[in-house]
Amino acid sequence: MVIRQRNLQSSEVYFAEFYDVPKTLLNWFDAIAYENNCYIEKKEWKSKYNSYVIYDYEPFCSDGFEINIVLSSNSLNNVGFVKYLYTKKLKTINFFNKCMDV
Repeated sequence: MVIRQRNLQSSEVYFAEFYDVPKTLLNWFDAIAYENNCYIEKKEWKSKYNSYVIYDYEPFCSDGFEINIVLSSNSLNNVGFVKYLYTKKLKTINFFNKCMDV
């Protein structure tokens, strides 16, 4: 995840890029972004096998694609909080998966 900043007509806009978002978290991610006054600038499905195949919509068969999301907000705190929630969610899912393997 990368956070960057762009100045548009004297108002700052902050961006965060999320790579390889699990498909099961898309609805959760949309809800969290909306709750924290963030806008999803771009959501793309990129093929894991052919780097030139990129869709801006969910393909019919989305297996074999990684989902990349670009999030923006006028507040760095909002973008940072969504990033924090996302990393915590991934850590929790990984923890529960490890517990199930035992």
